[in-house]
Amino acid sequence: MRNRFFAGLAATVILVWVAGPLFAHHADTNYDRSKELTLVGTVTEFKFVNPHPHIYFQVKDENGSMVDWIAETGAPPARMYNAGWKANALQPGDQITISGNPAKDGRKMLRMHHVKSPRGQEWKD
Repeated sequence: MRNRFFAGLAATVILVWVAGPLFAHHADTNYDRSKELTLVGTVTEFKFVNPHPHIYFQVKDENGSMVDWIAETGAPPARMYNAGWKANALQPGDQITISGNPAKDGRKMLRMHHVKSPRGQEWKD
């Protein structure tokens, strides 16, 4: 009986130790949830990959210079796919309107909540 207890305890410790890092990347603590930006930009690349698709785009700043941004979706590709989004939903050169929470550290990154494609498709996370 005692051996079963220790075997169960050891299995639980190992499971928690291994599973912890798997859940760590799902925290959105890198983003300022008290702020939301809406940007209009031009897609440079759309990566429809696990664990979260990324949209790379450029936005014109107040000086007229193009600034590179990255938006990370909160959803996996399967959820977007089931909502009608495919790997070719956004193409380089597409004009998009996108909103989300900006990175806390000032990097030009968003945790995307909404995007609208030029063909009228919308994704809301």
